[in-house]
Amino acid sequence: MSTLTTLRGPARVVVRQHRSTLRIAGLLALAAVIALIAVALRSSHVAEVFAASDCRVDGGTGRICDQTVRNYLDSMLRYRSLFGGFATFLMVLPALFSAFVAGPVIARELESGTFRMSWTQSVSPARWLAAKLAVPTVLLLAATAVLSAVLHWAQSHPDTPYLSEWYTPQVFAATGTVPAAHLLFGMGAGALIGLLVRRTVPAMAASVLVTGAVTVAFAYLRQGLWPPSTLTGATLSPAEDIWWVEVGDISASGERIPHDVCSSSGAEAEQLRCMADHGITGHYLDYHPASHFWPLQLVETGILLALAALAVVAAFRVLRRRTG
Repeated sequence: MSTLTTLRGPARVVVRQHRSTLRIAGLLALAAVIALIAVALRSSHVAEVFAASDCRVDGGTGRICDQTVRNYLDSMLRYRSLFGGFATFLMVLPALFSAFVAGPVIARELESGTFRMSWTQSVSPARWLAAKLAVPTVLLLAATAVLSAVLHWAQSHPDTPYLSEWYTPQVFAATGTVPAAHLLFGMGAGALIGLLVRRTVPAMAASVLVTGAVTVAFAYLRQGLWPPSTLTGATLSPAEDIWWVEVGDISASGERIPHDVCSSSGAEAEQLRCMADHGITGHYLDYHPASHFWPLQLVETGILLALAALAVVAAFRVLRRRTG
């Protein structure tokens, strides 16, 4: 309770300083929620109308339905593109938030010297920094949670033929606990960079670079955060909705052989000869089933929270060192 009381005054100052930005962000978030709901309901209506037309996507109803099917698929593809664009925005939002924290929230005050006014009014540097970080972070976390939940509901609607795969970078980074973890890392990185650089524009650029690099790195390395399942056999019949990690050939001894060793051998006879030379008896597939969604989410979340904590601790240490 005492901590809340000590933060209340500085928090009001932060809200007052950035009220225009916070108001615009809130209105945009509300508009995004309304738009997502509207698009989801519209896509559901289009799917219901198509289902009532007795036409089928597989074309089994004859040429009379060609235009109806084409219009339906075009509409659904357009709706999926809208959902994908919004998911991409949620994926890059932590980098934008990090730039906001590093630049307008931290570096601009240090660059202009306005922080001294707060520090001379019985507000310690630590309280000043805590309020600067807490206010936008709490508000953005709440907004992102709502947006992520609405997006997940809209994308998982069963009536669309273009369901978004759970493992794509945009969908994975916009659902579950990962969005909040990336935002917290963006906050910590932005605070540390703002205190180190102390200039608005360079701090914003550096924070976008660092946070964006982490986002891209997880998109490429995410598949290795949890041990994949493996399917082997002379022929592979993988289930749908799985994330393919690696595919290749195996020998009788179980040795893994890259899939392209014999695939580029030319004619079928040459490929069979190559397979015999390497002792290939079957194939393997490493993959993540849908049940690995939460293990992958929680491991990535844990790593990001650890990085965020390190960045925040480092930021307070830098502040303490520079203020004595």
